Amino acid sequence: MPHSFKLSRRIARFRALGAVALLLGLAACDDSLNPDGSATPDPVDQVPVAGDDGGLTMATPDAPQLATSFAGGVPVGLFALPTSEYGSRYNGALRNIGPGELVAQLSAIKQRGGKVILMMAGSQPYYKNADGSFSFSKWKARVDRFRNVNISSFINDGTVIAHYLIDEPYDPHNWGGRPVGGSTIEDMAQYSKSIWPSMKTVVRAEPYLIKWSGNYRALDAAWAQYLWRKGNVNDYIKKNVAAAKDMGLGLVVGLNVYKGGQPNNSWMSPSEVVDWGTALLNSGYACAFISWQYGPSQINTSAMRDAMSTLRRKAENSPSRSCSGG
Repeated sequence: MPHSFKLSRRIARFRALGAVALLLGLAACDDSLNPDGSATPDPVDQVPVAGDDGGLTMATPDAPQLATSFAGGVPVGLFALPTSEYGSRYNGALRNIGPGELVAQLSAIKQRGGKVILMMAGSQPYYKNADGSFSFSKWKARVDRFRNVNISSFINDGTVIAHYLIDEPYDPHNWGGRPVGGSTIEDMAQYSKSIWPSMKTVVRAEPYLIKWSGNYRALDAAWAQYLWRKGNVNDYIKKNVAAAKDMGLGLVVGLNVYKGGQPNNSWMSPSEVVDWGTALLNSGYACAFISWQYGPSQINTSAMRDAMSTLRRKAENSPSRSCSGG
């Protein structure tokens, strides 16, 4: 066997193992989500795919060769989904893309018939004070990095679904014992609107957990991320839709595929993904279906890919909605 061929196989094997280690390192405890555990750009070419035998191979996911328009319905996808994975199975994602790559990435996502929720501030350590509490000034500085990036066309044509402001602001463990209150969330949404008036704003929190004495006007949507320990899925989505409507908010839905199955904190099975995902989509109120998280192992087994394809077909036949309760 030629030395160069053996070397290329060895490099591919190391890259695959490195990707696994990286994605495991990104995993958040319980159902807390950290969309950006890495400073590296999201991958856009080949990805490691797990077969039913547990082995990894490098493969290029299904991707349209020609420009494809959005198929309609509700965009469905995953946190940190690479651009190369947009295609027949996924057409939505939550992504943290740097200012220098944003326009090129949005162009590629649009060409593949996709949509995306953007996390502009990045991971939480960038906008925390020394005591772990939330810093609005640091958060604004992170968002300001994108001021001079012209993404207006992608906002106007719907490629950008919304601006993801913050994750679980209500949880004191995330913020040095001091939850981020509703007035601050509204200030964050207003700041985003001052730069991008027509871009929707979303917070990853169930609506009733961010209810406050005032009214949200600049915040457009909350987020219902289901996992098994939250009880009956039909009751769960009914409660969230009612609360979102009452607060004048839209609703992103999704699953914690990584740590939300039975028993608690296990990967969801493909059948759980189909059953619970279908229940969330059946509400008819979701503006996007984005689940935690992309990875090269369980999420890419043939059974899980089939489950996600089933949800894609369901989402495509669901009513399209803006991520705004109004």
